[in-house]
Amino acid sequence: MNKKPSNTREKILATAEQLIYQNGIHAMGMDLLVKSSGVARKSIYHHFANKEEVASAALNVRDERWMHWFRTESDKGETPQDRILNMFTVLKSWFESEGFRGCAFINTAGEVGDPDDPVRQIAKMHKQKLLDYALELSAQLNTEHAVVLARQLLILIEGAITMTYVMGDRNAADNAQGVAKVLLEQVPAGA
Repeated sequence: MNKKPSNTREKILATAEQLIYQNGIHAMGMDLLVKSSGVARKSIYHHFANKEEVASAALNVRDERWMHWFRTESDKGETPQDRILNMFTVLKSWFESEGFRGCAFINTAGEVGDPDDPVRQIAKMHKQKLLDYALELSAQLNTEHAVVLARQLLILIEGAITMTYVMGDRNAADNAQGVAKVLLEQVPAGA
């Protein structure tokens, strides 16, 4: 999922994203960003007005990269049902990856209280993209209940992420996939 940054702005964002994912937004101070990135404070402020702007930009980059990876891997299934079930196989591979620390968007949204804060808005946008993708796949089943199924799938995705990270449940993705199979069995034949 990660590529080596090619310019100063990308280096700042890659470092900020890593620091945010490892420690949270509040722990990512400008001093730590300077030290970890090797980019001078003046250069950081040349690209970003403040820490909040850096954090928002880093989360937006993470959203784009993560969603591209998730969709590309999930779309490797041949049928809509396969692609839906594959989402949980893809999640499991993420859960088993080195440095897995849950969902960056859930984690950072939990750090800010204001629902209008840019970080919360980015988290909401990310979850909406996940819902939209689940809806796209559900609609391919030609069911009149695509919206309901997509919402249920999002709950399974979020639940698997939380159970894996918080509870250390290494079977959460498999369990969520099992529930998704039951949901798919309820889609009317011919759909």
